[in-house]
Amino acid sequence: MATFLYKIGRISFRRRHFVALIWVALLTLAGVGAAGAPAAGNSSFSIPGTEAQKAFDLLEQRFPGTSADGATARVVFKAPSGEKMTDPGNKATVQETVKELADGSEVVRVTDPYQAKAVSKDGTVAYAQVSYKVSGMELEDSSRDALEDSAQDARKAGLTVEIGGDALQTVPHTGTTEIIGIAVAAVVLVITFGSLIAAGLPLLTALIGVGIGVSSITALASALDLGSTTSTLAMMIGLAVGIDYALFIVSRYRAELAEGRDREEAAGRAVGTAGSAVVFAGLTVVIALVGLSVVNIPMLTKMGVAAAGTVAIAVLIALTMVPALLGYASRKVKPAGEKGKLLGRAKKQEDQDKPVKPNLGTRWASFVVRRPVAVLLLGVVGLGAAAVPAGSLELGLPDDGSQPTSTTQRRAYDLLSEGFGPGFNGPLMVVVDAKDSDDPKAAFTAVGDEIKGLEDVVTVTPPAPNKAGDTATITVIPDSKPSSVATEDLVHSIRGKGAGIKADSDANVLVTGQTAMNIDVSGKLNDALIPYLVLVVGLAFLLLIVVFRSILVPLKAALGFLLSVMAALGAVVAVFQWGWLAGLMGVEQTGPVMSMMPIFMVGVVFGLAMDYEVFLVTRMREAYVHGEKAGQAVVTGFRHGARVVTAAAVIMMAVFAGFIGSSESMVKMIGFGLAIAVFFDAFVVRMAIVPAVLALLGRKAWWLPKWLDRALPNVDVEGEGLRSASGDQDKELVRA
Repeated sequence: MATFLYKIGRISFRRRHFVALIWVALLTLAGVGAAGAPAAGNSSFSIPGTEAQKAFDLLEQRFPGTSADGATARVVFKAPSGEKMTDPGNKATVQETVKELADGSEVVRVTDPYQAKAVSKDGTVAYAQVSYKVSGMELEDSSRDALEDSAQDARKAGLTVEIGGDALQTVPHTGTTEIIGIAVAAVVLVITFGSLIAAGLPLLTALIGVGIGVSSITALASALDLGSTTSTLAMMIGLAVGIDYALFIVSRYRAELAEGRDREEAAGRAVGTAGSAVVFAGLTVVIALVGLSVVNIPMLTKMGVAAAGTVAIAVLIALTMVPALLGYASRKVKPAGEKGKLLGRAKKQEDQDKPVKPNLGTRWASFVVRRPVAVLLLGVVGLGAAAVPAGSLELGLPDDGSQPTSTTQRRAYDLLSEGFGPGFNGPLMVVVDAKDSDDPKAAFTAVGDEIKGLEDVVTVTPPAPNKAGDTATITVIPDSKPSSVATEDLVHSIRGKGAGIKADSDANVLVTGQTAMNIDVSGKLNDALIPYLVLVVGLAFLLLIVVFRSILVPLKAALGFLLSVMAALGAVVAVFQWGWLAGLMGVEQTGPVMSMMPIFMVGVVFGLAMDYEVFLVTRMREAYVHGEKAGQAVVTGFRHGARVVTAAAVIMMAVFAGFIGSSESMVKMIGFGLAIAVFFDAFVVRMAIVPAVLALLGRKAWWLPKWLDRALPNVDVEGEGLRSASGDQDKELVRA
């Protein structure tokens, strides 16, 4: 592989005009497609195989034309102190508001609180429900404006009015912190390379790659039903790995220049060696992201595949566009150890003759090799302590109750809880399919009576059959809030009663609604976590065996990853569930951790962790293969790679942390989780635990059974083929 990539690097350097033209053309093509494509909507959320999804599909068939997937809004009214919503003046205001809301072009129906009995027992709170033809993300701005204007008119009449539901849902924004993340990355690159030109190359190539990836996602969003957060997450991951991969190759290019090679040869060797690490690191990220499809939640699958495509583009950009731009930069990119004009002049001759002081990476690695047990214990105990909060992990999906208290959605949620009880915000919809029953009406009644006898039930509405009379819906209001364990137990209890009802009347009982859907999502994700871990870690383990030609090094990499991801989950629980440093992170409302977070973090963090593992340990492997002792190879790997890996980790943390400013709670949580996971993995696992373990193992770290050594393909990540080819060329020159 090293020889093949070496040729690609030299060709890209030599034919830089052609290579640059291709990538600019692709960027332009993707940009034109994105500009002419419909705006991304809210991806349809389905969970194949779950009871909640089966019930939803049944409703689509048996209750046609009800716009089951349309947006809804609950306009909640509260009377002034000492008054009631049934007072003539307040009633007239509400009815006028209902009339205004019904005039909207996208409105299907509006319920009158006084006809629908949607007034609290104490008479202080009432609500009107507005149903729309389209989803919340597809609503016209005029419909949202009309909704808010109607509420404002009612407020002027003296009522407290708040709006809940998904009708106010908008495309999330990331805020200015994303730009700050990129600015931090730029500063780190300038400090690392000492040159604006060298620092600008990774940023430029990463932005081109992300531009192509995100523009392609935007162009295909409507056709492939990609949600609005898909491009945000692809940008987050693509930008981070794109900068890192280019950083690895530019750093190796400068090292090759420092050894006296001409620029085209240095570009070829940089791509042949560091490029090999980039390819395998990128493969592990792609495997982890595409592996999310095993969960069988279409939205998660699409997010993973879209992000994986952006990572693949980042790899191709690093292998071709980076050497092409190095050709354009020419002498403006200095050899390693030689500073540009920005941070100082080149060393004088008398300074060059002085003994070179070992860099920080060398000194740290030497310390770890001398004290491996102490460093290993400190690292493991520290990550173990950080992982303790993960034992209290509670999973759920965000609803209006998780919104900041400053939002009208959250205030509407609180008003409904105050007037009707906390369970009113999470009603359960029970669907009774009595098509095969001899007496459907009796089956409907029996189901309602069974549910009334269960604990944690406040209200059970009468069955509402369809026109055919073979299917009915029953709304169940729990006594507890939607995200509580008691509500989850109630869902399971209703489903448990369904088996007996099926035996007695041949009627099927299905539970759906947003609350039941959330419960099913959490269950499905929990069930898929172990198979996903086995698949992704197993495939990556086999890949790393091929890369490092070792059994223990990939095993150590996998175990180190588990430590870092558990510690990161602990940090997420501490901030988003317990509220530690919540104000600093902009978390206004604590609550359960998003159900997708553990499995998504496992996938993404594993791929990113392998970036540092491959790049750092490949240099150690390279030194070991070239004759150094095991302990010295660890020090050599750090001498060449520690500075680059540190810079790459800081950059990746800055990019991820930039998304903490997002208005979308899912993006905010993922940004924080990935940033802290990179910190734990890069600075504790890869910089401390990895060299300590390798120092303890010595030569055994690179042990591989002979039969397996013969069976594995030789991918030559260390560039041994390049060294051999160089040696042959030198011999030919001597003969000549």
